[in-house]
Amino acid sequence: MTEREKMLAGELYDPNCEELQTARTRAHDLCTRYNALAESDKERAELLKELLPGLGEDGYIRGPFYCDYGFNIKAGARFFANFHFTVLDCAEVNIGDDVMCGPNVSLYTALHPLDHKQRNYRRRESGELYDLEYAKPVTIGKNCWLAGGVTILPGVTIGEGCVIGAGSVVTRDIPAHALAVGNPCRVIKML
Repeated sequence: MTEREKMLAGELYDPNCEELQTARTRAHDLCTRYNALAESDKERAELLKELLPGLGEDGYIRGPFYCDYGFNIKAGARFFANFHFTVLDCAEVNIGDDVMCGPNVSLYTALHPLDHKQRNYRRRESGELYDLEYAKPVTIGKNCWLAGGVTILPGVTIGEGCVIGAGSVVTRDIPAHALAVGNPCRVIKML
């Protein structure tokens, strides 16, 4: 099993293997180019398609935007993300149609072992440092609004039609059609 296959299966994997390093470098370079262009520049749309092949029709991300790979992100039609959208897409990130994200929204799939013996860097026979991590997917249903500063943690599913209040840290699943806020994020009302 390759390190990429382990990553997508939720197993411990080496993110410093050549294949994943190359893929991350490609994504980071595309993000840098995308973020450097004027919003009116036609090349931006082409760069976004190259970076996010799973971006739905009329999807748009206002720069700056950052992701680890891009190929693990699938966003539905009319998806919108405001400034400073960050996605650590070591596992799949699935976003439904008509989802809106305020500024500084972060979606995290990457996790590190709690046991420091597994988490700490170690050396290969070549002397190169490496570590191990794992990832869990994030799913956001259609018609959701994530207000500014929302952070979604690994393994979380947000049901369709939810509103997540500004500054919330979502640590567990949120049922469909809920208004949820806080750190940790909790449902305060059904919509």
